[in-house]
Amino acid sequence: MKTVAALYVQAGGSYANLPGVEMWDAEKDARMYGGPHPIVAHPPCQRWGKLWAGQPLWIKRTGERKRKGDDGGCFKAALADVRHWGGVIEHPYGSHAWPFFGLNKPPRSGGWIAADEYGGWTCCVEQGRYGHYARKPTLLYAFGVNDLPELEWGVSAPKFPDWAIEKHGLEYCKKAGELAFKGGGKDSAPRIGTPPEFRDLLICMARSVEPLRRAAA
Repeated sequence: MKTVAALYVQAGGSYANLPGVEMWDAEKDARMYGGPHPIVAHPPCQRWGKLWAGQPLWIKRTGERKRKGDDGGCFKAALADVRHWGGVIEHPYGSHAWPFFGLNKPPRSGGWIAADEYGGWTCCVEQGRYGHYARKPTLLYAFGVNDLPELEWGVSAPKFPDWAIEKHGLEYCKKAGELAFKGGGKDSAPRIGTPPEFRDLLICMARSVEPLRRAAA
């Protein structure tokens, strides 16, 4: 079994204790990864999303705004690693990291397109089609992957728990968003966790990388 390095993942999360997977969690700085295995990378997305400046109520209360893209260099390091060792990066759809690093934006409806001039490929796919409780549209950047897989493409209808619709009404649920009704506060695991089926797909993509197809970053 070819070993894969899982970078920027949670201790005790979806990638824990898997055979053939070398975990790099928060205590093991993935920016320092030096190979030699192909990677599956989940660099932190908070400063690249639509709330990159911080929660509106916090900003209103304190006046403190975060800097867009201020992730300590994690995404830059992940991009360099995947272009050198091969594999795949995962980030939320709408991530500002894609235009910042010159990556083409794929269609929301799915399908692989050329991501850049270096031979990378990108797509958008919903994790909800692979077991997540919400649609969770996700960007992938693949490099050196042998035979890009056909994924379960498409744009699904929003999913909300029946209890939330009964309590708040459908319009409120749509405004709050699908991720608002599970987890939250200090318990972000349900939202950011990778479903096993989707995780296995990413690992399989990384394991298909052929050493001779790797390119220097």
